[in-house]
Amino acid sequence: MPNVKSLEDLKKIRDEAIKKRDIKTPGARVQIVVGMGTPGIAAGARDTLKEFLNLIETKGLTDIVVRQTGNFGLDSMEPVVKVKVGDEAEVTYGKVTPFVADQIMDEHILGGKVVTANLIPAEVK
Repeated sequence: MPNVKSLEDLKKIRDEAIKKRDIKTPGARVQIVVGMGTPGIAAGARDTLKEFLNLIETKGLTDIVVRQTGNFGLDSMEPVVKVKVGDEAEVTYGKVTPFVADQIMDEHILGGKVVTANLIPAEVK
């Protein structure tokens, strides 16, 4: 937690907290759900979640919701992330490292093209 030395420091911390809360607010065009069960966390899901939040913040993106959930039941594929863009079908990705999260953001969410290298086929789910 950062040190608060002035009222301006406190206002800056409040503004950042509000910005992060708004990222998690429902009603957005894009939904990203990161599996944060024990296997997911052990496989690095926290870093994946942080990368998505960081990308949204640094790129100044809006209408994207990032949520956490429990275990998807795909332990060997953790970290698992589900992405839903607009009315399109939900896409499930496995072994989503921060690098892959960056690819998903650029290619799928912003570019409209599914990242096939980490795609979990529907029959596995």
